[in-house]
Amino acid sequence: MSFTVYVRMKKPGRRMSKDLSPVPFVLDRKPDTVRELLLGLTELGVKDYNERTDEGQLLPFLTREEIAGQALRGKVSFGVHNGKKAGLQKAAENTIQCFEDGIYRVFAGEEELTGLEDTIPWREDLVFTFVRLVMLSG
Repeated sequence: MSFTVYVRMKKPGRRMSKDLSPVPFVLDRKPDTVRELLLGLTELGVKDYNERTDEGQLLPFLTREEIAGQALRGKVSFGVHNGKKAGLQKAAENTIQCFEDGIYRVFAGEEELTGLEDTIPWREDLVFTFVRLVMLSG
């Protein structure tokens, strides 16, 4: 049984509209905790990344529809990664560590979820917002 979650991804300082459309992600099951949500989304990201292949084109191209769809998600790319596969274990560890280190924050609607074992406050129209914080140096 699969379960769809809707996620917005933002970075402070970027000129992104507050009305950025949520992107649907289909998980294997409904997550109960923040940890389960993060690991489910990470698994999808790794699977998607590893399924993309470089088909030997010297210059891959994107259709207008692909560009528009990627722009809604905040990044336009060719998706080529020179045959290197991502490892789920390492990606999962990185996801959890970055959350614990405050590299990004997770909101369920207007409520910030601050702990990995926080229970997700499910309701019918729930949209998650991930905010990646940009660290400044100098």
